[in-house]
Amino acid sequence: MVDHTELNRRHWDEAAAAWHGPLARDHWSKTEPRWGLWATPEAQLRLLPADISGMDVIELGCGTAYVSAWLARLGARPVGIDISAAQLTTARAMQAEFGLDFPLILGDAQRVPRDDATFDLAISEYGASLWCDPYRWIPEAARLLRPGGQLVFLHRSPLLALCARPGGSAETSLARPQFGLRMVDHGTSAEFTLPHGEMLRLLRSAGFVVEDLIEIQAPEPPHREYDEVSSAWARQWPSEEVWKARLSG
Repeated sequence: MVDHTELNRRHWDEAAAAWHGPLARDHWSKTEPRWGLWATPEAQLRLLPADISGMDVIELGCGTAYVSAWLARLGARPVGIDISAAQLTTARAMQAEFGLDFPLILGDAQRVPRDDATFDLAISEYGASLWCDPYRWIPEAARLLRPGGQLVFLHRSPLLALCARPGGSAETSLARPQFGLRMVDHGTSAEFTLPHGEMLRLLRSAGFVVEDLIEIQAPEPPHREYDEVSSAWARQWPSEEVWKARLSG
């Protein structure tokens, strides 16, 4: 059985890079961060700390590193790590095009080659937060953060995982049980989702105090539609969510 890490590396190096890479320029060119499937503006979501100028930030599963680019423009000192060489090739091309320079590491967000207590903020938007085992990447984020440092991540909601039909769109009935929900194996890739209670206990066990859980509603009208979830569905139920937590100490 192929480990999920290798499975997802192949997915992003081969299949996903072909469609995700062309989106990079659009993300990099945004003047304000817009988050998730529905491009929710930062002014509405308030995902980031009020002032991140001078903060050391690690983006876990950075992909094409547009989140790190947004943070660099806001005065932070970001470092991005991703397991996909193809994604980082695109990220470096975007750095050259937009005139931004920050470290990009080819590696596993579950085992980051950086010292303990190195960063003020750890962030993941559909990176490690979806594609890595939370029982590995969340303790790793805690290791990397200084006392009082913040963890912020955005990923698909447990409800979307429960209602998503294999190979189809989210429906209005449950497609899988919640008990035992952890990894969803798509054959060529694997995603991770925990129910809220389990996620809360995991964050607390890693030393975090949860500050907020934001469930995102799709706007009307949406900027686009998706095969896996319609905007009509996501206006009634949250298709994605943001967790904000702070490391004790």
